[in-house]
Amino acid sequence: MPRSWTVADVARTLDHAVLKPQQTDNDLAAAAAMCRERGVGCLCVRSSDIKRAAGLLAGSDVAVASVIGFPHGGFLPSVKAAEAAQAIADGATELDMVMQIGAFLSGRHADVQSDIAAVVAAAKPAGVIVKVIFETCFLTADQTATACRLAEAAGADFVKTSTGFGSAGATPEAVAVMLKTVGDRLGVKASGGIRDWQTCVNYLNMGCRRIGVGDAAAILDSKDAAPAGGSPDDTY
Repeated sequence: MPRSWTVADVARTLDHAVLKPQQTDNDLAAAAAMCRERGVGCLCVRSSDIKRAAGLLAGSDVAVASVIGFPHGGFLPSVKAAEAAQAIADGATELDMVMQIGAFLSGRHADVQSDIAAVVAAAKPAGVIVKVIFETCFLTADQTATACRLAEAAGADFVKTSTGFGSAGATPEAVAVMLKTVGDRLGVKASGGIRDWQTCVNYLNMGCRRIGVGDAAAILDSKDAAPAGGSPDDTY
């Protein structure tokens, strides 16, 4: 039976993103204040904004996440590892890295696993969580399952659907594959195109532990106006 979610329960599962290239320091400050006020679990920012975000959220329970190799994933593993190390030094406690999508689709799975492992190696000594973004809009169900297994073998903590910058965001079908493949061992994060309470809760009831959103306040404020169902099939 689906769980009855409170606003506070859902807020703690949300990763609120401030990742668009045009977003400013004022946007970051407003997002940090909202996350504090609403009890949002995590603020996810560009790597250049980590220090500022950590300062704005000091003394709160809001985690600071940084994206790594964002948004296309086509960075060398050494560059991603260096970006991860700097992000941690600047105050990030979670990392959302993009896998090497082109390498994966080329069949270079060992390279993809090594790429993920390089970020994990930088993160684990500091106790930092690593989430691996697949961009599932470019993958078949079988490919999504394979990507899950590579992320698990590399030591990641979470698998994640989307950057929000691909051709589509999270879908129930992709999330179901991820949960079936590694959901009892890794966290699953649905992200991309999730804009209302019911869509968010649908993914939580499926078994997702985190939800990536571009407007956490709108999600939380839409609880009482929730539609009968959700169709999360577009990007931010």
